[in-house]
Amino acid sequence: MAGGGTRAVVAAMIANGIIAVAKFTAAAITGSSAMLSEGIHSVADTGNQALLLLGNRRSHKPADKRHPFGYGQELYFWSLIVAMILFGLGGGFSIYEGIAHLSHPEVPGDPAWIYSVLGVAFVVEAIALRVALGELAGKGSGRSLWARLRACSDPRVFVPVAEDLAALLGVVVAFLGVFLARALNMPVLDGAASIVIGVILALVAVFLGYETRALLVGETISDTLRTTIHTIVTADEAVSEVVRMAGVHLGPEEILLNLGVRFEPENGAESVARAVEQIEERIRAADPRVTRVFIEPETLSDKGGLEAPY
Repeated sequence: MAGGGTRAVVAAMIANGIIAVAKFTAAAITGSSAMLSEGIHSVADTGNQALLLLGNRRSHKPADKRHPFGYGQELYFWSLIVAMILFGLGGGFSIYEGIAHLSHPEVPGDPAWIYSVLGVAFVVEAIALRVALGELAGKGSGRSLWARLRACSDPRVFVPVAEDLAALLGVVVAFLGVFLARALNMPVLDGAASIVIGVILALVAVFLGYETRALLVGETISDTLRTTIHTIVTADEAVSEVVRMAGVHLGPEEILLNLGVRFEPENGAESVARAVEQIEERIRAADPRVTRVFIEPETLSDKGGLEAPY
């Protein structure tokens, strides 16, 4: 289970589970609103990782009569649930707690507990983020972190990266809120930190929801893969041109590809069939994620329809 993209999920779940207990303990002892929000944040993240593992397990169910293309998109569904939980439970509760604390502000108690827990949390979250970034690096290099996050089609990778980044930022905000509340004798800053943490979680949830929605409705393949496929197809001597190309993600490791290909007129049915078989093999060799390939021979009168000509 820990392979194939789930290492980042498992690492994040273990880290968040341990940290949640420590944060709630510190919040109970010190009365810090920011620490309570951080505890809620860690609980939400832990549940989210569990849901991702559930989605990953269900996405590997074999195809059947009701789902001929398999269950790969189940992972996208559970990732959307993760975004909703992060927005409601994580962001909503943190903002509510911060507003409530502003009404009855209190300077946080013994800071030793808070600083110790936040220090440990920062280190553990940084380790989890490093694992997640290692998985993300394997999905494409030479681009910025933002570009790789946007291009990644595997929720088992981009969700932990986004959540771990938010967790590290939340730890910094919580530290500043508690430190400044005590240093300036302004307890409202502790509640304000809780609100800021809630806003951070809400923004991350919106990003995850947006990315997952695109995958659920059928996100197209990357331009790089399109170019690779086009090169493979046109390199076959039996091919005249690629009339259309439509590829969508059925899951992190599954792509459905439909090609409209015009073959040279001198090729008979047997030659075309052989060329189709060779092209399919070469495409799968170039990218194993392309698990289903449909190649339709086109005539001069065919105009296509799945997608504009390449």
